Amino acid sequence: MITTEKNNNLFKKKFLWGASTASHQVEGRTINQWSVWELENAHRLASKAYPKLKKLSNWEDIEKHVHNPSNYVSGEGVDHYNRFKEDFKLLEGLNFNSFRFGIEWSRIEPAKGKWNQDEINHYHEYIDELIKRDIKPIMNIWHWTMPVWFTDEGGFTKAKNLKYFEEFVKKITDEYGSKLEYIITLNEPNVYASCSYLTGVWPPQDKNLVKFVKVFYNLSRAHKKAYRIIKKANPSIKVGIANQVANIQAKRPHNLFDELSTKWMRYFWNWWFYERIRNYQDFVGMNYYFTDYYTGKIQKRNPEIPLSDTGWYMEPEGLYPIILRAWTRFKKPIIITENGVADSKDEYRQWWIDESILAMERALSEGVELDGYMHWSLLDNFEWDSGWWPKFGLIEVDRANDMKRTVRPSATYFAKRIKDLQLKRTD
Repeated sequence: MITTEKNNNLFKKKFLWGASTASHQVEGRTINQWSVWELENAHRLASKAYPKLKKLSNWEDIEKHVHNPSNYVSGEGVDHYNRFKEDFKLLEGLNFNSFRFGIEWSRIEPAKGKWNQDEINHYHEYIDELIKRDIKPIMNIWHWTMPVWFTDEGGFTKAKNLKYFEEFVKKITDEYGSKLEYIITLNEPNVYASCSYLTGVWPPQDKNLVKFVKVFYNLSRAHKKAYRIIKKANPSIKVGIANQVANIQAKRPHNLFDELSTKWMRYFWNWWFYERIRNYQDFVGMNYYFTDYYTGKIQKRNPEIPLSDTGWYMEPEGLYPIILRAWTRFKKPIIITENGVADSKDEYRQWWIDESILAMERALSEGVELDGYMHWSLLDNFEWDSGWWPKFGLIEVDRANDMKRTVRPSATYFAKRIKDLQLKRTD
């Protein structure tokens, strides 16, 4: 491993070392548009697993899971809703000083205009517990799930529905704003709009180019409205989004068509949404998982190795160039709001962490203002239409054995790296 011993002080005292989760993926017993869709589509997803996943190297390990409809139902989750104090104790033990979590709209406003005070109180207790442990809470308002009543009215396809999101933002700002330093309004609007309305593989499975454009644009409006509400109530809160970005490269460097394809994808996928909200973000939140190589036909042609459990090409060092591009374009503090790998046998995660830290050190050495890194995920969790078999967690969760938590060796290693980096600071 390449080391940068003399630069170990690049991660300043205020640097946010943390992990991420999302409410629907870990809490359990959520009732929203996604949980309804799961129950309606679990058997279909199980029946289509073989043609979709048969080429994965771990097929024999996952076969029995992916053919079982229960794999595609979030159900009890990993019971983080009830076990959050236990999970926060583990979080503490990993030397994290911050934690990104989701707040579930469908819990707080299960019916239009009807607020559930018990659930509001739950998230107060949740945030207070983090603060008590000196862990900075980073709230994510929207991570793809919505109350059924909202999607029944058309969700984000209709501009008139933005007023409902605004009311929700105002409510949680009034409730929790005084306790928060960071708020993420939207998670990966590019992924949600694409998967739900462009490819149509996610709920509501409405493959419609016009609706895709409307949703993508309306989400940018929703963020700007949320930004104004939050900043008016508490100007000191730092507000941003968590957009998925990729280190997009030409498959054949210097080939005119591949380069043009790459430039288009970089703008459309990485920068379009940020540009819409350029003056409405205090930091640039980035979720990084992919380095993708494009041909002139705007088709991905990635190397065949190394691949994660999900079959995604792994190039963690690609975090470095994407950080530099974001800094050059926006000149605002950057937070890596998600970054991780599906790795059930814990074979690659330590390497991934090392390469990610090195990429951040390189960026810091070039003057980038990088404020934090949130690993995905703290816990094994429900991975949307893939279900339960992908394992992203620093902490393994045995759902068949009373949700038993086990800290993976890579997480123990990461905790030591953080401690060493903090001890070698000079600030």
